[in-house]
Amino acid sequence: MSSLESKPEQAAAYAESVPDIPTRIRTGLSAGFRTSLRIIAVSVPLYVGVTLLKGTPALDMLGGVFAPWMGVFGLPGEAAFAFVAAFLLNVYAGIAVIVPLNLDSFQVTQCGLMMGIAHDLIVEGGVLSTTGTRGWVLSLCRLVIAAAAGLLLRGLWNLWGLF
Repeated sequence: MSSLESKPEQAAAYAESVPDIPTRIRTGLSAGFRTSLRIIAVSVPLYVGVTLLKGTPALDMLGGVFAPWMGVFGLPGEAAFAFVAAFLLNVYAGIAVIVPLNLDSFQVTQCGLMMGIAHDLIVEGGVLSTTGTRGWVLSLCRLVIAAAAGLLLRGLWNLWGLF
C-alpha cells in the first residue's frame, strides 16, 4: 500500500495540485510562444544588421581588426561579432550573426563549440553571484575554457589534415 493510499487527504490534495492535460498543453504552448518571440526579437535584428553590414566596407574593416585574434582559432575576423553577441546575449544571437557570414563547416563547428561554453556571460555571471561565488571569476573561467577548447579543436583539425 502506497503512502498516498494510506492517507486519502494527501492524495486528494495532490490530485488537486496537478493540472489536467489540456491545461498543461495550453501553458506549455503559451510559454514556448513567449520564449520564441523573445528569441526572434533578438535574432532577426542581428541577422538583418549583419546582412546589411556585409554590403558595406564597415564589416570588412572591423573584421580586419579582429582577424589576428580570430585567425588563431581558424576563424575570419567577422566571427568576432558572433562571439560578442553570444557572450553578451545568448547563443541564438550568436547564431543569428553567424548565418550571414557564410562560414564553412569547421568554422561553424568552432563557433558553436566556443559559444556553447561561454554564452550569456552577464546574466549567468549575475546568477552565479547570487550563489555566493564570484560571477566574474566563473565568467572568466568560461572564456578561458572556450578559448582552450577552440585551440584544441583547431589543433585536432590540423592534425587530421581536415583544414
